[in-house]
Amino acid sequence: MRIGVPRELKPLEGRVGLIPAACSGLVAAGHEVFIEKGAGIKSGYDDDQYRAIGVNIVDSAAAVFEHGEMIVKVKEPIDPDLEHLRRDHLLFCYLHLAALPDLTQRLCDIGATCVAFETVEDAAGRLPLLAPMSDIAGRLSIQISTHLLHQPQGGKGILLGGVPAAKRGKVVIIGAGVAGGNAAIVAAGLGAEVTVFDMDRDKLAAARALGANVTGLYPHKADVADAVAQADIVVGAVLITGERAPHVVTEEMIAGMTPGSVVVDISVDQGGCIETTRPTTYADPTYFVHDVLHFCVTNMPGAVPRTASQALSASIAPYVGRLAEPGWRDYEPLVKGINVENGEVKHPALLG
Repeated sequence: MRIGVPRELKPLEGRVGLIPAACSGLVAAGHEVFIEKGAGIKSGYDDDQYRAIGVNIVDSAAAVFEHGEMIVKVKEPIDPDLEHLRRDHLLFCYLHLAALPDLTQRLCDIGATCVAFETVEDAAGRLPLLAPMSDIAGRLSIQISTHLLHQPQGGKGILLGGVPAAKRGKVVIIGAGVAGGNAAIVAAGLGAEVTVFDMDRDKLAAARALGANVTGLYPHKADVADAVAQADIVVGAVLITGERAPHVVTEEMIAGMTPGSVVVDISVDQGGCIETTRPTTYADPTYFVHDVLHFCVTNMPGAVPRTASQALSASIAPYVGRLAEPGWRDYEPLVKGINVENGEVKHPALLG
């Protein structure tokens, strides 16, 4: 199969769909790979590294889409990508269509087969292609929010872990899955008082096991409201596969926070689990609501493209290889990943 990898176009997005090591295996298996000139540079991979393993370097996205039968991206296609996407293309990338009805319609109009990383689901119900970026987003949520707490950034001016004779900061994490779990690891390691909310008792037990400074609670509305009111940082990390995230934290709860507190909503790709969330980019990442600083960037891992591209390629490469072979529709995890095909929405989470 001919596999195309265009350059990512979202603001300050540095990731690349396939790093050279991943391309090497595809070329060795007899597939042709076409990558747009300069697509890997921000991830630390120049064109010569791709060329050395037999990847075809082309001058434009148009050429990538012209040659490619399968298009492997990181983030969802935006207008310049959609201009090149055809009905006979197999698109493989993050889509997050529950929060993007206009894109869903555009993809239906084009008629391409669109398989979303975030809805590829293994036999155990895990999301193996979402997990690596959730790892990174969870860790980044705390790295970023600790910086935003600094007074020059508009924060309340506290050191998250405190020091002798000063109070520790308080972190509330909504959701204890992969992203929330990683956020808890970093926040706990910094010495904050951490409260994690989830409906799964095993996940709460895992959170408590991180240390005596971590509490795991069921998300009763009153308990969430009380914790949010006292929090210096609130991290939203709720995920329901393929569906729009529910609002667990209301605007009223945000209004009750101390001015200069920070909200980071990792769930923003799926619409956000905090009522005051709206999508932002790294070009203009933050905004205030009720004097609370919000960070809701839709491509958080794009800030660490080398790490993110390596982790993502390691996860998706076997699936790209499977998609490139006849009979991939016999493989249930990839079938579950189909969101749109032949002009119709296919994933159950998008039909309701």
